[in-house]
Amino acid sequence: MRRAGVDMKRQGLTRREMMIRSAAFAGVLPWATAAAQEEGQRRRGRPRGFRIGACDWNLGKMADPGSFEVARQIGLDGVQVSLGTAANDMHLRRPEVQKAFLEASRAADVRIASLAIGELNNIPYKSDPRTEAWVADSIDVCRALRVRVVLLAFFGNGDLRGDPKGVDVVVERLKKVAPKAEDAGVILGIESWLSAEDHMAIINRVGSPAVQVYYDVGNSHLRGYNIYEEIRMLGKNICEFHAKDYDNLFGKGKIDFVEVREAMDAIGYRGWIQIEGATPLGMIESYKQDAAYLRSVFPRRV
Repeated sequence: MRRAGVDMKRQGLTRREMMIRSAAFAGVLPWATAAAQEEGQRRRGRPRGFRIGACDWNLGKMADPGSFEVARQIGLDGVQVSLGTAANDMHLRRPEVQKAFLEASRAADVRIASLAIGELNNIPYKSDPRTEAWVADSIDVCRALRVRVVLLAFFGNGDLRGDPKGVDVVVERLKKVAPKAEDAGVILGIESWLSAEDHMAIINRVGSPAVQVYYDVGNSHLRGYNIYEEIRMLGKNICEFHAKDYDNLFGKGKIDFVEVREAMDAIGYRGWIQIEGATPLGMIESYKQDAAYLRSVFPRRV
């Protein structure tokens, strides 16, 4: 794989360091104490493990607090929730909707894992001015819901492949919003069809630790990338993972999740893994089996 021109070791703060320092300056982040505790555990040789969730759109409850009850039935630790749609004006930006999600999360005892703006596939960040407000406002929503990652989707109409002008716009818009994300301790995660090298080129141009890669092992494998090498290449620039296999249940398809785990160990990743799997047995039963398999490879305690 070509690696010329790629900055393999970006300078600056790690994700955890950025989060803790930002929290200290802000003085108001609800999860700052928890972050400090996690850092203390790491230094004492007891690193946190993995948590298994799923995306609300795959649970059939996109931008719907009912997703937590479905996740509870499956036995998941959390849900990646959508900011909303253009039709409901990204309704998670409204305090009353945030309250409904928090209440549903508590009632089901299922966490809000992270946010996602999937509508960017239809209304691209690279061309539609409305999306700048969506991304900026998602940072405030993260703080309200006590989460750290927002997935920015670049598929469909938002695809960046072969679109250098579109990439230029994305870079400039990310440069504008990155300081706000840094101040809040929030990560903006790019998920796209691009290679690790192309992702690194964007990250280096933006120049902010608040802009990272949301890595989908299934999508990257489908594109023909060596996902195990890419994970190691991207390293600390990965904020979160989608677990996906287009062909079968996990452990029976084309993705070697044991090798994925080895790559994660190599870069020190611990955190959320969101299921986006095939559903040959129906969604509920397929996700139950996928979650059980993932927990055998990615335990809660390591």
